[in-house]
Amino acid sequence: MSVFSFLKQKPRDGFYKELFTLMIPIAVQNLITSAVSMADVLMVGQLNQTALSASSLAGQVQFILNFVFFGLTSAVTIMAAQYWGKGDTKVLGKILGLGLYISLTASTVATVLAFFAPRALMRFWTNDPQLAEVGSRYLKLVALSYLFSGITQPYLAVVKSCERVRFSMVLSIITLGLNVILNAVLIFGLFGLPALGIEGAAIATTISRGVEMMICLVDFLSQKIFPRSLANMFHLPKALLKDFGKYALPAFLNDVFWGFAYNMNSVIMGHLGSDIVAANSIVNVVRDLLTTVGFGISTAASIMLGKELGEKRPDLAESDAASLLKTTFLCGLISGALILLISPIVPGFAKVSETARSYIRVMLYLNIPYQMGMLVNTLLIAAVLRCGGDSRFGMLLDTLAMWGWAVPIGLFTAFVLKLPPLIVYVFMCTDEFVKMPFAVHRYRSGKWLNNITREKF
Repeated sequence: MSVFSFLKQKPRDGFYKELFTLMIPIAVQNLITSAVSMADVLMVGQLNQTALSASSLAGQVQFILNFVFFGLTSAVTIMAAQYWGKGDTKVLGKILGLGLYISLTASTVATVLAFFAPRALMRFWTNDPQLAEVGSRYLKLVALSYLFSGITQPYLAVVKSCERVRFSMVLSIITLGLNVILNAVLIFGLFGLPALGIEGAAIATTISRGVEMMICLVDFLSQKIFPRSLANMFHLPKALLKDFGKYALPAFLNDVFWGFAYNMNSVIMGHLGSDIVAANSIVNVVRDLLTTVGFGISTAASIMLGKELGEKRPDLAESDAASLLKTTFLCGLISGALILLISPIVPGFAKVSETARSYIRVMLYLNIPYQMGMLVNTLLIAAVLRCGGDSRFGMLLDTLAMWGWAVPIGLFTAFVLKLPPLIVYVFMCTDEFVKMPFAVHRYRSGKWLNNITREKF
């Protein structure tokens, strides 16, 4: 069978209707999130390059925490989607309780460090005193938002697993729209308020995340899908913890390890100058904005395939997985074409140096193939393999690709060979193509087609 045989896959009747019902709200939510990130970059970028670079580096705390949340969301979805397919809603509440234990632990640590030791955190990412000082002011004000996110993220993961994706989308429209408005008002001092600059961006983020958390709490108290009893949520049977450790924990650790490794890119570039840092912050936002649909497909795939496996329909899951891979591949081609189309105008979006502008143009071209590899690998590793409990393989593959290849070659080319920043960036973007053949092979083996639910605890 050809490696590209999935391109010949004919989707079943109703496949696209089911996919789009889940994917469109998720993609819209991702698009709004990326658009707000772009708005943040553009607004802060209008201040000066120091503010843009400092906010980008300070944002690495949220970036790392996001990968904890992403890993937790994946872990929760692995189990919640299958139990949703089985119809066991009581266990869904317990899965939420387990998610809250983990997320609140991580977010509390991030909040404490950002509030009480912001300068120490900034010195990890940069040796530039000015960037460290400006970034530490941002961290201190944004710290509480991490705790708010620690409550909302596991709740939204369970809600999405129950196919309530529209609620998550509407919530994003409200809270992230609020974030943009507050950014404009507080950064530039509109309506007679003082212009707070980068500190205004931090305050806006904290307020919007607080509103998001309150809406989730109200929804939890009014929903009737799973028990609202805290006693049920936080009473965790040993069998559930065992299953979580076997099937979901590797996915959680996978994304945490990958997030820390990916963050090393920022550490490396933070020591190569503010030009490459500023360019990378803009390129990342553009890439994230144009891959929202692809990542939406991946999230929808986790729910669809997990539900089908929970319903004991592995043949349907196998067929749908091939259709999802074809859809993701085509989505990657379209995203690449869009990056090529807008690359000439992106460098003018922020007040950066001419060197940074030249970096942006080249980095956008490099991201055309890179985002394709990222989308395909995310679907295979973070959705297809995980939904059937084959998350341990993905963890090993991602960890080896990042910590055994991407990070060492980045450090070696930057600090031993002392190559130019753009050459270092090229080497750090090769990890997706190192792991792709192994991910495709594992997918084709069918070892991920497992029902992981229990009849009772």
